[in-house]
Amino acid sequence: MNDQQRRRPAKPHRRPQKDPVRFLAFEVLRAVDERDAYANLVLPPLLKKARAKGDFDGRDAALATELVYGTLRRQGTYDAIVAACIDRPLREVDPPVLDVLNMGVHQLLGTRIPTHAAVSASVELARVVLGEGRAKFVNAVLRKVTAHDLDTWVERVAPSYEEDAEQHLSVVHSHPRWIVSALWDALGGGRAGIEDLLEADNERPEVTLVARPGRSTTDELLDALGEESGLPGRWSPYAVRMAEGGEPGALAAVRDGSAGVQDEGSQLVAAALAAAPVEGEDTRWLDGCAGPGGKAALLAALAAGRGAALLAAEKQPHRARLVERSLAGNPGPYQVITADGTRPPWRPGSFDRVLMDVPCSGLGALRRRPESRWRRRAEDLESFAPLQRGLLREALKAVRIGGVVGYATCSPHLAETRVVVEDVLKGRGGAPVEAEWVDARPLLPGVPALGDGPDIQLWPHLHGTDAMYLALLRRTG
Repeated sequence: MNDQQRRRPAKPHRRPQKDPVRFLAFEVLRAVDERDAYANLVLPPLLKKARAKGDFDGRDAALATELVYGTLRRQGTYDAIVAACIDRPLREVDPPVLDVLNMGVHQLLGTRIPTHAAVSASVELARVVLGEGRAKFVNAVLRKVTAHDLDTWVERVAPSYEEDAEQHLSVVHSHPRWIVSALWDALGGGRAGIEDLLEADNERPEVTLVARPGRSTTDELLDALGEESGLPGRWSPYAVRMAEGGEPGALAAVRDGSAGVQDEGSQLVAAALAAAPVEGEDTRWLDGCAGPGGKAALLAALAAGRGAALLAAEKQPHRARLVERSLAGNPGPYQVITADGTRPPWRPGSFDRVLMDVPCSGLGALRRRPESRWRRRAEDLESFAPLQRGLLREALKAVRIGGVVGYATCSPHLAETRVVVEDVLKGRGGAPVEAEWVDARPLLPGVPALGDGPDIQLWPHLHGTDAMYLALLRRTG
């Protein structure tokens, strides 16, 4: 080295540049991991704040949303790819580093962002949130990822279907193996059906509105949205689907509560219970697990149209407040109380119709809450089981003879659906209950593929809804 080379000044240190879109997406991913937060609750207020400050436009918000949900949905696949590109067990990679890596892999393999831009933006993010040393690690890993496209990587990291069908589906479709197994058992059939279901779980769900009877109509919502932004619901007479990117809060009907955001599957559950025939009077309805209030609001509106009153009960005070907000302005009589459905304050036989939408694993809403698939464990179902059975038993006590109970869950897992109902009816774990099945299928006219009955199971890939389950039971003694 000559004297001139020795005297050459060192390259000045460049301060890393903060990319607001990727930084916000990283913040959401960290909240999901560190605080068990849900992205659909954390992301919207952050986007609203960024827009208010002038940091984001519509395209920025769309990119941040894609980075968050795409990374969460495909986390299992991306974990397997990252694991193939490092020389240590994946569990030894710090979670913040893995979040940056997986978000980078999603940009490389799951979006149309150019390769050089995806790598450089991810490395720059790593410099901001992780430091220079770990940014070099991120750079090295992502450059290895660029060697193949997604299909080639999946072929390399997933076992063949013939070798291990469940693990193949787990890696290819980014679901934990135990969930693949549980969904396959519930769905039945061969390979095509389960692959369609798993892929549907990885698609962005539509935003669906509900026009609450007596307060708004679907025609009014469609007129407010315009031809390019609104479509009628597929199955529910109260549903309107919004075009991608639409903002429900911009509609006056949503702001004043005459309409709401509600998956079509949830609407169908409430509609089927309301349509079930009951013997005798029909004036007292109960929603025994009413939070956060979507089904209660629809039931209250339907009850008001018949001169009936709804009692909405919710155990958690903060969720009871959400129910009150959802029902505010309902034209008919209703009451919201904070009460535990397993220790109810009402007398037996007080109601003509009862809905018990029980707490569950939420495996039916993985499209909306993709992080749930990584957070739930198979053993979690054991903790829900006593509660679900207890709530159904109390619901059957709460309804009068000749009245109808709807047992609902946002889960297709057999241990949370038909097994619960059969155990309660047969007296397993408690006294037998005198009740009979009501065939729910005729109560949803026009809805296909409802199974053999008498209960119904909705599916994302067949109906475009969350995987809602409903069993209708009439008390006979």
